[in-house]
Amino acid sequence: MTQPQQADADQLAFQQYRTLLFSVAYRILGTAADAEDVVQDAWLKWSAADRSQVADPKAYLTRIISNLAMELLRSTRHQRETYVGPWLPEPILTGPDTADGVVAADSVSMALLVVLETLSPLERAVFVLKEVFAFSYGEIAQAVERSEPAVRQAAHRAREHVQARRPRFATDRTRQHDVAERFFAAATGGDINTLMELLSPDVTLWTDGGGKVRQALKPVIGLETVARWFAALGSTSYQGVEPGQMRAELTSINGGPGLVFQGPDRVIATMTFDFDAEGRISAIHNVANPDKLHAVADGTRHELT
Repeated sequence: MTQPQQADADQLAFQQYRTLLFSVAYRILGTAADAEDVVQDAWLKWSAADRSQVADPKAYLTRIISNLAMELLRSTRHQRETYVGPWLPEPILTGPDTADGVVAADSVSMALLVVLETLSPLERAVFVLKEVFAFSYGEIAQAVERSEPAVRQAAHRAREHVQARRPRFATDRTRQHDVAERFFAAATGGDINTLMELLSPDVTLWTDGGGKVRQALKPVIGLETVARWFAALGSTSYQGVEPGQMRAELTSINGGPGLVFQGPDRVIATMTFDFDAEGRISAIHNVANPDKLHAVADGTRHELT
């Protein structure tokens, strides 16, 4: 095989697993920009590797991406701990394939990504590889360069932690979309009674402005408080944009129904929802930090595995 042919073969092999690599990296890191960066770094490492020694490209690339993501997560830990207000993941637009796959959609939801933030980098990587991608403990041990017993312990800790903080409800996806639509109509119309019907009694609103735009610095909790917060949307300016200048679109964000708010010249915020066993909205994640809206503003839809 000539050198150009080898380069083409290397590119093809990498592209075959690119979606997987981004999917792993995004779930470990919680930010699309960082996930893209480590995928690019993985390509550089793949290009420089002696591939005659690579028996399994998928396993090799998964090891590269897992370790790059864990390393970056460790280095950004302090920034997230000293963040102004709640730190929320960077939202991404997702396609119908992600929304239709229950496991994929749940594993990329804002609610789960927030819980994963409380895990150590190793626990988070092990949880993602085991629970989302169904890698064996042996495969994960190779990927994260730990012993299999250490991986099993990390998986057990992570699973218990997530189950305690992230109850899973089999809410119908169509119903979720309908509730989100009704919520949007009620919020923009100032219909507080309908909002009260759609929200869970202990609903929590998380807002992420990152100190760049004005947002609540603590979670807003409780049915009436959250309902009044959103009932004011249709009559007050938001980030300097008057209601008449603002557009909102219901679309798929992180595998579920979400809202994208736009002003005349920029994306202002996104909003995603979590639902309780009765299908009511139990949590709302509102991302308004402009640094975290680039992936949505670009309009790229991610089909995650």
